[in-house]
Amino acid sequence: MEPKVQISLDLTSIPEAMEMARIAVRAGVDWLEAGTPLILAEGLGSVRALREEFPNHPIVADLKIMDGGYLEAELAAKAGATHVVVMARAHPATLRVVVEAAKDYNLKVMGDDLGAEDKGACAQRMEEMGVDYIIHHVGYDERREIQEVSPLDELANVVEAVGIPVQAVGGLTIEQAIQMPKLGAPLVVLGAPLVIDSDAFKSSGDDIEAILQEIVTRIRS
Repeated sequence: MEPKVQISLDLTSIPEAMEMARIAVRAGVDWLEAGTPLILAEGLGSVRALREEFPNHPIVADLKIMDGGYLEAELAAKAGATHVVVMARAHPATLRVVVEAAKDYNLKVMGDDLGAEDKGACAQRMEEMGVDYIIHHVGYDERREIQEVSPLDELANVVEAVGIPVQAVGGLTIEQAIQMPKLGAPLVVLGAPLVIDSDAFKSSGDDIEAILQEIVTRIRS
């Protein structure tokens, strides 16, 4: 697939998230993500706010679903999400009902391999269960405790294991993010720490719009 650029709105208030979303859309970002901190702080009202202002943009609800999969996916869809995230470490029954809900509510399912021991095998299993995209993910806490760990470590194995699009997430530098499509991960997500302060979960103080414009241009070129 053609590269897509996604902004992860890992903020904790709707006004701040909307400000960042406007900047991202002006810069040419394709997908908007209601990040987990935003959904925890503001609920699915954050998804509704994004859908109201950006009616034509795909919106990812990063619910990190672990249980109650059908209902959570249904609620996200009714709030205006087009994509929902389910965790690979959830019970297989949860993955199955999220995929079922996605068919019923015209959603796409993103399967997150965070914490999986064999991420290639995990990604393959999720594809077989019907998810639409793989999120190859090294988590925030893991990166802070083991500083040398990176999504690049197992990315090739994940990409080779599946035939569906892959997204790599977790502490990538701007240059690494730009290289993702060349490494087989065409869904490029930008967020902490690229354009969000990863400790405070607020906008960084840099010229974010100019940074995003440059990133988007380079990814598409």
